[in-house]
This record gives sequence, C-alpha cells and structure tokens, in this order.
Amino acid sequence: MQEITGSSCPRCGSTALIIDSELGEEICGSCGLVLTEDIMDTGPEWRAFTANERDERPRTGSGESYALYDRGLTTRFGGNRDARGNRLDLEMRERMSKLKRYDNRSKMDESWTRNLSIAMGELDRLSTILYIPQTVKEQSALIYRKALQHGMIRGRSIDAFVAASLYAACRANQVPRPLKRIAQESTREHSEVARSYRLLVRELKLRMPIDDPMKFVPSIASKLNLRNNTELHAIEILRRAKERQGLSGKDPRGLAAAALYMACMETDDKRVQKDVAAAAGTTEVTLRNRLRGLESILHGGSDISVGEITTVSKIQAESG
Repeated sequence: MQEITGSSCPRCGSTALIIDSELGEEICGSCGLVLTEDIMDTGPEWRAFTANERDERPRTGSGESYALYDRGLTTRFGGNRDARGNRLDLEMRERMSKLKRYDNRSKMDESWTRNLSIAMGELDRLSTILYIPQTVKEQSALIYRKALQHGMIRGRSIDAFVAASLYAACRANQVPRPLKRIAQESTREHSEVARSYRLLVRELKLRMPIDDPMKFVPSIASKLNLRNNTELHAIEILRRAKERQGLSGKDPRGLAAAALYMACMETDDKRVQKDVAAAAGTTEVTLRNRLRGLESILHGGSDISVGEITTVSKIQAESG
C-alpha cells in the first residue's frame, strides 16, 4: 500500500489516503471510504532489483518504424468489451463500429498515405522473400519516403521504386543482393527497376560504395558446390590482385567468377566455364577476359591466352 497526500476524503476530510495496488483501490485511511476503484496500473510490467536496472528498463511502447506506412503511430478500434471487461451494449457497439469506419477512411484520405500503404506492403513482401535484415529494410523505407517527398514517384510504378530503394539500401549496407535477383521477385521488369534505381541515385545524390568481389565468392561457390579450400584460394587470389591495384573498374561478379575458376584449376576442383559463368550471373566472354586480367596481374604477363583458356575448359568439360 502507498500513502498519498494532496487530496482529502469527501466524508471526513482526512488527507491520509492510501492506494492499494493489489486491489486497485484508493481508500481513506481514517474512515475506510473507498474513493476510487479499478485504478489502472501505469507502472512497468517488469521487475527491477537495482537502481541501474530501473534506469535501463524504461516503460515505452513499440518503437517507430519507417517500414510501416504510419510509422507505427496508429489508432485501433476493436473488441466488444470496455476497460472493466463488461460487454458493450448494442448502441455502443454500433457507435464504435462507426468510429472505426470513419477512422479508417480518414487515414486513406490523402494520396501520400495510400501510396505508402501500398509501398510498405510490397517492401514487406520483398524483404521476407529475400531475407533482408531489419536495418536494411528500414533504410530502404526511408529512401522510398525521400523519393516520394521529392515527387519522383508521380506517374511511375510504386513497385519499381520499392525494389530500387531496397537494392540501394542493400548496396549501401554491402548486403549481397544483386539487382537481377530483386527484380526477379518484383512485379516489375528488370529494366524498369534498373531505370528507377538510376533515377534514385541521381536525384537523391546517393553515394553507393563499390562492391568488393570477395563478398560474392561464397554465394557462387555454394552454387557450384566447391570445396572449402577452393573458396579460400579464390579469396586469396582476389586479395593479392587487390594489393596490386588490379580490381578497380571491373565488374565484381566477373572478378569473383574468374578467381573461382582460377582456383578450381589450381586446386584440381574441376568446373567448366559455362557453369561458373551461370552461377555468377555473367557470360563466358566476361569470365575469360577477367581471368586473363587476373593472370596478367598476378604473374606479370599473359601466361595464359584466351585460346588456351578455352582449350582447358573443353578438356575439363570432356573429363568432368
């Protein structure tokens, strides 16, 4: 029980009022009059045993999220019972139903809200399919909101800009999700998503980091079912090429595929060029060009030509 001051009992005028937290009642300590019943507990739902725990556990609601169209600051009408658990009568239920309908309509009155409602639903769907981390999802929602604020989406596809925003957030956080993979799960074509991404980067002045080829090696190696030592050797090849400033200006996926193919030849973990290029999402011509470039960087000369590479791949295709 807790004694409070500042109020007085209407019967005896005593100021010795007591709050019984277990019963939820406010009682006069002199005459025993119950002043208030069913007091709502506004305290925390957790226990703290030290002052530090009490300071570190503030009572708050759910956090705001840019991935929700209203950022989590919403109102809800639901249930057929009041705060005391009593069932509402018919008139009150009809009134609550009408208020709920008016509330839902007022939320969708503005085109901004309707746009965000559709976009955040599509973002949630894509993030679930592509296993996007929550922080990246939040950043992609923020990028989309900025594009909407700049009026870039008027007359254009919402789904294309959602996919482009998600790709931009993945690149900014160095999460390996290629544009082709995101466009594949989107409802729009790859060319439209790519065009929307270029527009985002240009208009919002986004600075995208350059992808490191090493981060694509594990996914390509997993598709090819390569041995662990082959994957590690490919990463070592890329590390040595990077030390010699030989990776700049080249497609990171093509470099990763070339390093893996070189590692396959050197570790006797045979794979044909066609399979390596398909796993990396590139062409065999790009693979051969990047392979010749890596050989030139690492060995200081063209120890292997395109014709020799093609011959090696044919031999491996016949033997493998």
